[in-house]
Amino acid sequence: MATLLTRTEGDILIAYFQDVRIIDETRIQSLGQELNDLVSNSDTKKIVLNFRNVSFMSSAMIGKLIQFGKKCKSIDVHLRLCNINDNVEEVFTLMKLDKVFKIDNDEEKSIAGFSKKGWFG
Repeated sequence: MATLLTRTEGDILIAYFQDVRIIDETRIQSLGQELNDLVSNSDTKKIVLNFRNVSFMSSAMIGKLIQFGKKCKSIDVHLRLCNINDNVEEVFTLMKLDKVFKIDNDEEKSIAGFSKKGWFG
C-alpha cells in the first residue's frame, strides 16, 4: 500500500505523507522504498516533501530522510521540506537537520524557493 501521495506542479514533484505517526518499522521501510522510487523513477529535478499530516516520526524515519537527502544530492535533485509541525521541527533543529535540509513553512514557499536566485544568479 502506498504511503505517499504525489502530484506535480510544473516541473516540481510534491509528495505528501499520509501517516500522522511514522513509527512502525514496516511502514518506515515502505516509505524509504517509496522515497527511493521517487528519485529513481522520475526525471524531475525538484522535489517537495510535505509533512502536513505528520505529528510524530521515529528516529528510524529521520534516518530514511537523511538517506533520501543524500541520494537526491548525489543525482542533482533539489529537495525542500515543508509543513513540519513543531514537535518534528524541534527534533530536526536538535539534530541540526535544519542545516541539512531546506525547510519552508508551507508548500507555496517551497515551490517559490526553487525559482529564487542567489546573490549573483
